[in-house]
Amino acid sequence: MSTPDTPRGDHRRTALLESLDHLLLEGSLDSINIADISRRAGVTRSAFYFYFENKAAAVAALMEEMYDESFAAADLLGGEGPPGERVEAMVRGLFGAWDRHEHLYRAMYDARASSPAVREMWDADRESFVPVVAAMIEAERIAGRAPAGVEAATLASLLLELNDRMLERLAQGGALSRDQLVEGVVVIWLRTIYATTTGDHR
Repeated sequence: MSTPDTPRGDHRRTALLESLDHLLLEGSLDSINIADISRRAGVTRSAFYFYFENKAAAVAALMEEMYDESFAAADLLGGEGPPGERVEAMVRGLFGAWDRHEHLYRAMYDARASSPAVREMWDADRESFVPVVAAMIEAERIAGRAPAGVEAATLASLLLELNDRMLERLAQGGALSRDQLVEGVVVIWLRTIYATTTGDHR
């Protein structure tokens, strides 16, 4: 039942997202139609279109709910411990988010390929992490642990782009194993920021 703090419309939107989430556990985004989502949510097709332009937009809304989880992984970079351990913790944190929401990541990659609006949202979310990573790089440079070089924001943007490609490769499969992906991405981050493979800049 709706309450003054929870309008009926919010319940419908939540029901639609929960319906899509469940359906994505059972099949691909392409195999799901809006009638399926609406029927499972107990609302009409017109209600779906009131909240979302299309399936891709609904998938994007689901992914937005995972933003905090991804931000928490990036935030590990500013924690305690050797740089190499912090970078690896961040990368493994992203893999952990993938493990918990694999069906959503796969659907999101399909959605952004077909929807410019979703692609823009994905890119904007990724770029929102740039200040966090750039601040870490600047702090490491000031502390003398990382050498001066290319603008920190530029490096941060490119490294986050690498993470994006890593997760996409994980979704699509390929010749590299999970451990190889982790090891390779960690080394690239460390070489880029510290000019070493360990983060020990002396």
